[in-house]
Amino acid sequence: MPPPTETDDKVRLSMDAINERLQAADYPTVDAVVGIQTGGRIPATLLSFHLSLPLYMLPINFRDENNEPRYGEPKVLAEVHKLPQAGARVLLVDDVAVSGATMDKARELLGGYAITTFALKGRPGKADIILFPEVRQCVHWPWLS
Repeated sequence: MPPPTETDDKVRLSMDAINERLQAADYPTVDAVVGIQTGGRIPATLLSFHLSLPLYMLPINFRDENNEPRYGEPKVLAEVHKLPQAGARVLLVDDVAVSGATMDKARELLGGYAITTFALKGRPGKADIILFPEVRQCVHWPWLS
């Protein structure tokens, strides 16, 4: 896999690089994928397809496209209407896990579920699975081109 390229102080990751890491990752047995909007929408959709699992979304937002906080803390933007069956094992997905605050807010909403967390990039210990742990800078995601 070619290394990520840097442009405008952001690392550019290709869909090929992301797909390669998605395919190679070791996933636990889960019943559903739960994405954190807005950043986790596309990664969660990719994982739902890859793992052939149902997809659910949590309307939580904290950071903007430059990874800067929009609010004082992660904010639930709408009522959550649909979640997996109680007690399900879920893969909780976001694009980035920097502080862990958004994942923590999502865990509050998912009390009673067995949760494994996933991020495309992030700091060690902020998600259970991080596809690009070596990437420290902001990322220009291919779906934002």
